[in-house]
Amino acid sequence: MALRSGVYIVPTHRWYIERTVWLIAGLVLLAGTTLALYQPLWVLSIIAVGLASINVALTGFCFVGNALRLLGFTPMLGTSAPTPWNLYFMQTDRWYLERRIYLAVGINISLASVLVLVHSPWWLLFTGFVGVAMVWFAATGFCIMANGLYWLGAEPRLAPERDATCAVASATGQQQEA
Repeated sequence: MALRSGVYIVPTHRWYIERTVWLIAGLVLLAGTTLALYQPLWVLSIIAVGLASINVALTGFCFVGNALRLLGFTPMLGTSAPTPWNLYFMQTDRWYLERRIYLAVGINISLASVLVLVHSPWWLLFTGFVGVAMVWFAATGFCIMANGLYWLGAEPRLAPERDATCAVASATGQQQEA
């Protein structure tokens, strides 16, 4: 991987499946973290989010993504190949940046949740931070971890340069039509 500069921000012009999944997962993490402060077994909800995130990274299958697809959301990282029953699967042909994020988040919050149960409830600060970061990522398109991976050379599928070029081209086309 070659080091690069710049800021990586995912597109926020619409609510596509992956962006909405980040929002829902972040809200579930925040709710699970808050409830775990009062009843430690709520940490299991955080572990469930972590395992779901790892599953998406490894297999491409996402329960929430499929529910969103049924509600009419469209993917930006979904496979283009037809799937049985028209299910949503995230692309798993290579380890692109967004897929690495799913894996890293899943492992980190799962480990922190186990540490909450066996070591200290202070680890809930970490799961809460990740929940806030995911909601922030969904709202603004900016993620600290994504930028770290981007600067280290990980190639994104939701490439900001490509999306900016498309936005400029479509805006130019709209001006010419008017």
